[in-house]
Amino acid sequence: QVQLVESGGGLAQPGGSLRLSCAASGFTFSSYAMNWARQAPGKGLEWVSGMASDGSDTYYADSVKGRFTISRDNAKNTVYLQMNSLKPEDTALYYCTKGASGRSYTTYTNWGQGTQVTVSS
Repeated sequence: QVQLVESGGGLAQPGGSLRLSCAASGFTFSSYAMNWARQAPGKGLEWVSGMASDGSDTYYADSVKGRFTISRDNAKNTVYLQMNSLKPEDTALYYCTKGASGRSYTTYTNWGQGTQVTVSS
């Protein structure tokens, strides 16, 4: 069974940083693209970032480009999201998602339970 477990969320001040982690198991991690998505209170789901299975390609939503960095360690079956220069509008529940293939960024076969990120002064 596929399992995705997010961690690293919490409270941060505007301009601060947080690093999210997602531990994956139950599938060949190195064969699949991984993504991060988020949902703010009262808002729809927003795709945030994605990375190809081998790390050769990375993509970001315009709202986070230049501030967030996605990375992965296939040896550890883990994907990360480094979030810098945080803004209050980054407040959301962040999900780790598994792509349907090595370069799939819009079709998600599995989701984690989510980790809450709150940015407030």
